[in-house]
Amino acid sequence: MNVKIKIIDAVKSAVDAAISEGIFKAADNLPEISLEVPPKKEFGDFSTNFAMQSAKIFRMAPKKIAEEIKNRISADWLDKIEIAGAGFMNFYLKPDVIYFELKNIFDGLENFGQLPNKKNIPIQIEYVSANPTGLLHVGHGRGAAAGSAIVNILRAAGYNVESEYYINDAGNQMENLAKSVNARYLQHFGVEIEFPENGYHGADIFDTTNRIIERDGDKYLNLPESERLKILENLAYADKLAELKTDLKNFKVEFDIWFSERTLHPDKINDAVKVLKERGEIYEKDGALWLASTKYGDDKDRVVIRENGVPTYLAADIAYHKDKFERGFSQMINLWGADHHGYICRVKAAMSALGFDADKLKILLLQMVSLYRGGELVKMSKRTGESITLRELMEEVGTDAARYFFLMRSIDSQLDFDLDLAKKQSSENPVYYIQYAHARICSIFRQAEENNLQVVDAPNFNLLTTDSEIDLINKIFEYPAEIEKAALEFAPQRIARYAYDLAAQFHSFYRDCRIIGVENSLAQARLALVKITAHTIKHALNLLGVSAPTSM
Repeated sequence: MNVKIKIIDAVKSAVDAAISEGIFKAADNLPEISLEVPPKKEFGDFSTNFAMQSAKIFRMAPKKIAEEIKNRISADWLDKIEIAGAGFMNFYLKPDVIYFELKNIFDGLENFGQLPNKKNIPIQIEYVSANPTGLLHVGHGRGAAAGSAIVNILRAAGYNVESEYYINDAGNQMENLAKSVNARYLQHFGVEIEFPENGYHGADIFDTTNRIIERDGDKYLNLPESERLKILENLAYADKLAELKTDLKNFKVEFDIWFSERTLHPDKINDAVKVLKERGEIYEKDGALWLASTKYGDDKDRVVIRENGVPTYLAADIAYHKDKFERGFSQMINLWGADHHGYICRVKAAMSALGFDADKLKILLLQMVSLYRGGELVKMSKRTGESITLRELMEEVGTDAARYFFLMRSIDSQLDFDLDLAKKQSSENPVYYIQYAHARICSIFRQAEENNLQVVDAPNFNLLTTDSEIDLINKIFEYPAEIEKAALEFAPQRIARYAYDLAAQFHSFYRDCRIIGVENSLAQARLALVKITAHTIKHALNLLGVSAPTSM
């Protein structure tokens, strides 16, 4: 068992005992017991502020709470507990404990970072879901990085996760795509035509049109307008979707399910409207059908079917989320742009109106990304004069740097992306700093092999006693808890920060602790610790969708 779990369990047992004895007041809303590694070794191996967090609940001074807990903890792995400050509990482990825990990690290294299975908790995550009418831009890139990292982290935390892309392939945007490609197609062959008012002017429309022409020539030129539009819509849609999938794959993003909006029209939308009518949640006004969403906290009721009989975007979203709920997920997570903030309430209102538990649907909002080059805000692409695409970003800074920089900050905070820093090959660049740690470890193993030094099955970890060694070991111990927290908080930035801190701890170890040229048993112990470190760095980078190079 992980030593942190042992401490948490010991604190829980002590609290339960104090409650049963009438010392503490029984409560259902006790704070989570969390452990941190103190900034200085003299403050112990782990500490918790649980006593301070529970003071209001127990109506007792934090120091008194800490004393009562301390008096009820006794374990052969624990050296002592000290109470400091306003009520911090500092835990000091017996020396052999960390070596025993380290050996457990070493013996099961393949599975380190994979938490116990929670397959009875199926989760669905839907993200990116950009219209298939143009190239992905950097905002989509942040959503793609965050969504895929959250999927990876949840899976590492033991959850059964299904990822989904909702293809907005119905409605006006597809008609506008067809009209745009049609105009460029005709213009290519010298036909004068006014470009549609709501058409897409991007350079990628020329690219799509040219690919169609390269393959089919003027095959569609003399067809009736309506027939040509329909054919070009299907061809352009296939082309755009293929480009979108290619860019995502190059960005290390893949989906389990690609869900087409077209499959909702008309049957699933009609079915959702019918259920809402039967439940008395829809009424007619001015020839349109309205959802009574104000009953569920929305600021106004919403049109579901227009007076001309055409469903609104909300109608499709209601049918789509109804389909999600019916698939039986314990939780559904959507990553939306911050501009969709006002849409959350109406979708949740519709789910409540359908009789579902709307709390099972969680919306994560992604804040904006600003790109900077040379200290100046970059607004437009040099190539097209329009928004910078994800493809261009990958070309400029590389996939690894793009993903890591997107994931460094919480998704609900504005991100200033420094293009110059992302390209630097120095310790100033956080992703380079982490990757260099892994490459340096690989170099150590190459040198060890040249010196006939190998990792043995039973290294003597008790020889690892310096501060740099112990600090590195304790940082490794933190990893499973970081995965658990990152999963519960949908916070990939926790893993990004952990990977950086682990790399920093390793660089300090590398500076202070030689491997080649020291006594053989010590060298083997240090080499085994380095092997664990390499695995942990690589595992963390894999969760972020970032590579772990063997040389740099």
